[in-house]
Amino acid sequence: MKEKIFDLITIGESLIEFSTNQPLKEAECLHKYYGGDSLVAAVAARRLNSEVGFITCLGNDAFKDYLLSSWENEGLDTSQVKTVEDKNGIYIVSRPSVHNKEFVYYRKKIAPAKLNFQDIDENYIKNTKIIYTSGITQSLSLTSREAVKKIFEIAKENGILTAYDPNYSSLISTAEDAKEYFNEILPLTDILFMSSKYDTESIFEIQSMENIIKYLTDSGVQITVIKSSKDKGYFVNTQQTGTFVPFYTDNIVDTTSSGDAFNGAFLHAIAKGYTPQESAKIASIDAGLQAQGIGAIKSVPYYDDVLKIYKNGDF
Repeated sequence: MKEKIFDLITIGESLIEFSTNQPLKEAECLHKYYGGDSLVAAVAARRLNSEVGFITCLGNDAFKDYLLSSWENEGLDTSQVKTVEDKNGIYIVSRPSVHNKEFVYYRKKIAPAKLNFQDIDENYIKNTKIIYTSGITQSLSLTSREAVKKIFEIAKENGILTAYDPNYSSLISTAEDAKEYFNEILPLTDILFMSSKYDTESIFEIQSMENIIKYLTDSGVQITVIKSSKDKGYFVNTQQTGTFVPFYTDNIVDTTSSGDAFNGAFLHAIAKGYTPQESAKIASIDAGLQAQGIGAIKSVPYYDDVLKIYKNGDF
């Protein structure tokens, strides 16, 4: 069998990030970077030395060259990035403190919403170990939602692992829409990430964590990871076993996209042959280090920092 070129391919949006540590009403300067949940996961895996592809549509505006060169400098494969005559999305985040954040999104009729399965090379999809996306990608447009489903179908037909995070936010979609996206993709999902605070409460009418996990296992999900802020860790369950991995640190500066960094690091580790439990430990370290810095992607850690902690048994 031909060896896979990629460890991971992610599908989703990229947004320009403008951030400040002051309340928005007081801020005179905003720092420019970029983010997007599937992109953060891609960068997290790439900085751990995975081979990663990113699929999106890029707007032909003043930010195009900045975004594309940034992704290429990270080492992401951008051969399936299509440039379209639309604007790139923007989000503005203010973080005066850990527990006080303001988000403003400008993501209607943006370039990533032009994502269309017809523009994607099927052979590209077949050359990876894992495909990953989220409910945010499905929410972009009907064509992006269709693309996600078809890509997952191709993956399943070719023995490629599929990974999904509902990543529900009331700022982006309704709970009803999130349920619809979830139910559509669940039968095609091998690895599922969920937040007990946002996803499980919004998507399930089931209250018991044990019953939720049983429902997902019975639905065919091979690995379920549920993040619990209340329990300060991750419940990791396979068809055979379950375990709990605590958060790496309580020293938090900014949790923006730390869950996305966790997902990327976890999928990197799975692709490299680690067990789900080992993968969760590596990912918890990655997310913990990311949350000690500022910004979605700027603070995502690199291989040496994460693996040093893991190999030394400091966690």
